[in-house]
Amino acid sequence: MYAVFKTGGKQYRVEKGDKLRVEKLPGGVGDAITFDQVLLLAGDAVKLGKPLVGGAKVEAKIVAHGLGQKLVIFKFKRRKNYRRKSGHRQPFTALEITNIVG
Repeated sequence: MYAVFKTGGKQYRVEKGDKLRVEKLPGGVGDAITFDQVLLLAGDAVKLGKPLVGGAKVEAKIVAHGLGQKLVIFKFKRRKNYRRKSGHRQPFTALEITNIVG
């Protein structure tokens, strides 16, 4: 059985036991978290939400918080002596899917 749920403006397809990184969520390491915005449940029968599946939940456990790889932002205009260099590291939360309730 798998589910598609929405968090942080993105959609994720998960099964029980999957580990994934999502946009940073509040909570500490080891806390349980529930996602109610489930768009699709597939198993014996497929349940497709319009837009959400009623009563469906995806339960997960927070494994870690961290920062992603560094991205370099470099702005440059030729012949104008204009150069700007900066970087960014996007925060994330690592999750482990514990249960899918349909």
